[in-house]
Amino acid sequence: MRDRPARRPPRIARRNLRIACAGLAVALTVGAARTPESGLDCPPAKEVAMELVASAENSTLDWRSQYQYIEDIGDGQGYTGGIIGFCSGTGDMLEVVTLYTRNKPANPLAAFLPALRKVNGTSSHAGLGDPFVKAWKTAATDKAFQDAQEEERDHVYFDPSVRRAKADGLRTLGQFIYFDATVMHGGGDDRNGFGSIRKNAMAKAKPPALGGDETAYLNAFLDARKAAIKRATVHGDTSRVDTEQRVFLNERNFTLQPPLRWKTYGDPYEIQSWPSPENRHAT
Repeated sequence: MRDRPARRPPRIARRNLRIACAGLAVALTVGAARTPESGLDCPPAKEVAMELVASAENSTLDWRSQYQYIEDIGDGQGYTGGIIGFCSGTGDMLEVVTLYTRNKPANPLAAFLPALRKVNGTSSHAGLGDPFVKAWKTAATDKAFQDAQEEERDHVYFDPSVRRAKADGLRTLGQFIYFDATVMHGGGDDRNGFGSIRKNAMAKAKPPALGGDETAYLNAFLDARKAAIKRATVHGDTSRVDTEQRVFLNERNFTLQPPLRWKTYGDPYEIQSWPSPENRHAT
């Protein structure tokens, strides 16, 4: 869908449970040291995924605190806002507000739909500006708006990434690697999009579904991802690959089993145990 840099550069400046999840729930209950293979779409693993993304996108593990986030980060795509970084210039912010208005017609953002349609595909703030920013932050306290953000995240980013990764024979770590790449680069086939990253990786190694080695393929994918980050961003910082995802891969932690320790943009983070989807982390 788009190429966009991580929301924050280095600190120099700034549904439905499947049967496979049942074993994970049992393991959580009895405090097992390791979990059976499940997938990123099991709620505790999905919570881990969102915390990992938030560490890179917002310098926090508390991804729910980002419903209210909105600013223009100077990437030429207008406003960036919400839990995934929906953009006014790329269509997904318009989709979020459209969905919100469909489910709750009387809301603080409904009046901005005409302006969002006009600025789509541009970096313009025309018809938006401070009133829109204020309305976004007001709406962020509304569960209907929070639900709209999560639905758009799942429909455009999370669910397609997990389906593609499972079809490629990848376990939970690989599913997360696909998800994070789609969040940052978009799911399209443009030069720096997810499709091109995957194609470049497959030119170097086969995924498990085609008889390849999972570690070799994921290393090839992360190499291709680093090249895309360097092309697509001003800062060119690849720490979300080097000191996060590659760390887990080198540890052969294909299930994203906590404890997880990593750094993004030089900041250290830790997830000590499987979180509850209702957990809240301090920023």
